[in-house]
Amino acid sequence: MNLNTASREQLEALPRVGPALAERIERGRPYRGLDDLDAVPGVGPKLLETLGPLVTF
Repeated sequence: MNLNTASREQLEALPRVGPALAERIERGRPYRGLDDLDAVPGVGPKLLETLGPLVTF
C-alpha cells in the first residue's frame, strides 16, 4: 500500500494502526521511505518492522 495515496480507511486496515495514528500518518505526507515514517509520533521500531513489507512510498 502506498502511504502517500492511501485513504484513512486503508491506513487503519494496516496492523497496529488505529484512527489516531492513521490521521498522523496522513498529516505527515509525503513520505520517501521508512525513515520519514519513523518521524511520525507513535511509530517506533516494532511498527516499522511490521509495516515495512506492507507499504510503499
